[in-house]
Amino acid sequence: MVRFNIYKEEKKEIHQVYSLDNGLRIIFCPNNSKVTYCGYAINAGTRDENPNEPGIAHFVEHLIFKGTKKRKAIQILNRLSNVGGDIDAYTNKEDTTFYATVLNEYFDRALELLSDIVFHSTFPANEIKKETEVILDEIQSYEDTPTDLIYDEFENIIFKGHPLGYNILGNTESIRQFGTAEALSFVQRYYQPNNMILFVSGNQDLKKIIRLAQKYTSDIPSFNTNLARKAPTDYRPEHIEIDRGTHQTHVIIGCPGYKAYHPKSASLYLINNVLGGAGMNNRLNLSLRERSGLVYTVESSLTGYTDTGEFCIYFGSDPEDTNRCIHLINRELKKLREKKLSPLQLSVAKQQLIGQLIIASENDENNALDIAKTFLHFNRYDTLYEACRRIDALTAEELINVANENFAESNLTTLIFK
Repeated sequence: MVRFNIYKEEKKEIHQVYSLDNGLRIIFCPNNSKVTYCGYAINAGTRDENPNEPGIAHFVEHLIFKGTKKRKAIQILNRLSNVGGDIDAYTNKEDTTFYATVLNEYFDRALELLSDIVFHSTFPANEIKKETEVILDEIQSYEDTPTDLIYDEFENIIFKGHPLGYNILGNTESIRQFGTAEALSFVQRYYQPNNMILFVSGNQDLKKIIRLAQKYTSDIPSFNTNLARKAPTDYRPEHIEIDRGTHQTHVIIGCPGYKAYHPKSASLYLINNVLGGAGMNNRLNLSLRERSGLVYTVESSLTGYTDTGEFCIYFGSDPEDTNRCIHLINRELKKLREKKLSPLQLSVAKQQLIGQLIIASENDENNALDIAKTFLHFNRYDTLYEACRRIDALTAEELINVANENFAESNLTTLIFK
């Protein structure tokens, strides 16, 4: 067993949870920092768009800062900037998050502003016209970046015909059609208290947080949001090559993975780290870069959704080296399927991943966002200690079984940009 003495059980995190009468859940993580992170995580993303509104979730995220019933866009921008704070947002396939970073004494100001834009945005037509061009520029920039574009195209293949395969940004035609009515329709469907989380991390008091949340959301009644989500089915592996005129060949190899909180997700998480994770000593980096000099970047990654997931390996290489790289990747996957990690290899793999998790846990902003997302979808959150303990309990037998379940060559899809 790995002994991670640098992290004791008595240090495990404490979080506090409260629900308002209108259904809004509050998750509070107290600490002694001088900075507070707070925001709303909404259980609505790209997969919740109707077929005729691709990109509307991301469109709303942009336009929500452009005016409310009592504020103009410049007033929203200045409200926290004037006291050294920041406000930001992002859209994913299953959720959208708006959050602020402020000194502790300006928490009230931040929560009031966030509540105003989330619940009272008006999406003025004059601002939509300007921001539409900004979003279209973002789409063009994205389409000029194959290292980003290939990931979305890969999801579109493995989740073919399913909303999880939709591009978050949408497309030029759909974006130009959106106006105030479309934005308000999406917000009214999903931006409801029972469909979101208010998260706070900082040196605050739960009673104060509850009082302020009630103050700023008391006019928002409970509303039954209907999320009509269905898990993707009928995955069929494919080999697809697309001519994009790139100097390098860009390749993704992968398959659907486990959903978040799947009983075997910790095993796949550890295998992914051994194969192509954050450490420079991962197997793919040693094989393709250090020993062979074939690539600058090679990495593997996992994404867990509420009802499915995704595993993939990415690399970019000179066109003449592509087949050799694919051969080496298949060889490393075969090793994981056929040869169990030795006791020493398993111990080192666990210690490496646990160390990475502990170091990452020092980032309060990321912690707050992760906790919000987990509570939003699963109404739970595992402490760092619990996550480390779960990794520590894994066996070599479990890992080889998971590798065989996922990494058979006949189960893998390959996408090549050339």
